Amino acid sequence: MFKDYIIQNWILILILLAFTVSLIATVFLQKKTITRMFILIGAIFLLSIVVFVEFYVSGKGEYKLLRNILTAIRYSATPLIIAHVAFTIVKKIKWFVYIPALVLLVINIVSIFTGIVYKVNDNAQLVHGPLWLFPYIFVGLYGVNLTYVLIARSNKRLMEILPVVFLDVSIISGLILPFVFREKYASVFCATIAIALFAYYVFSLLQLTKKDALTGLLNRHAYYSDVSKDTKSITALVSIDVNGLKSVNDKVGHLAGDEALITLALCFKKALKIKQSAYRIGGDDFVIICRRTSEEEVKELIEHINKNVSETTYSCAIGYSYNSDGNKLMKELYREADQMVYIEKEKYYQETNNERRRVK
Repeated sequence: MFKDYIIQNWILILILLAFTVSLIATVFLQKKTITRMFILIGAIFLLSIVVFVEFYVSGKGEYKLLRNILTAIRYSATPLIIAHVAFTIVKKIKWFVYIPALVLLVINIVSIFTGIVYKVNDNAQLVHGPLWLFPYIFVGLYGVNLTYVLIARSNKRLMEILPVVFLDVSIISGLILPFVFREKYASVFCATIAIALFAYYVFSLLQLTKKDALTGLLNRHAYYSDVSKDTKSITALVSIDVNGLKSVNDKVGHLAGDEALITLALCFKKALKIKQSAYRIGGDDFVIICRRTSEEEVKELIEHINKNVSETTYSCAIGYSYNSDGNKLMKELYREADQMVYIEKEKYYQETNNERRRVK
């Protein structure tokens, strides 16, 4: 039995080992993120054992109860794993993400005694119950939600969207292929999940050289690299400066200041559309580059940012410069946008009587 498990899951074991070694060696991720990923690796490994044993005892009547329990675990595990993926890789997401998966877990436990989702006959064969589609529906809903959140909180660039698509493929395959290959799909189910997660992790590492470690926005290096390419397509530059960050740092501490920057960066990301890229170029200074974007779309972007920021306890000064004919230099665009920001910040400090100081 042990030999059969190793042969069937050898690729999975190698992937999980590579994942583990890379996490031990990395210096780019926070400790809590690495811990959550280790839990994820452990969960996938344990699930592979559950899946193997479940189908190993299939057709053996003396193991009817065991298969009943293992099936409940398998049906509950995938939504829990996807919930944990969201909790691990999406910033500022709360533990509430686990609630639907835990509800399904309870339903599957009840099914052991009632057969509402599935039941196991005297030959330890699986028989569908009236709610047999529930596990697939929960996985589908989690997959859609995870995709939406990851794309909404991305910088809307192809290299950030591709790994999300890769994750989607693994989730969709987990929904469709069991109906095509039946029990044979179980042998590659866990490996499919592990490969998708490892690929997402590798893609994320590759992007770190272009991302600001704190906010997840593109960094200063990416800004200078991007504005030197296809300059004629840059139709607008939006400049953003955080109001009162010094006051937050002085009164509550720099960790609270960091939290403010993270929260505001999320507000900017949610407002972005394709061809709009946000950068943190210094302390509390942010820039959004818009390519082939109309002035009306730029104003809509700023309106959405203001709306998102208004739902927080923070505020920003925003200015923009529009490049209608494509002849303005980047320095000119930045200077015009920054002048508008300066005026907005003066209004803020006059209204609040706070000390005027920009954090660089």
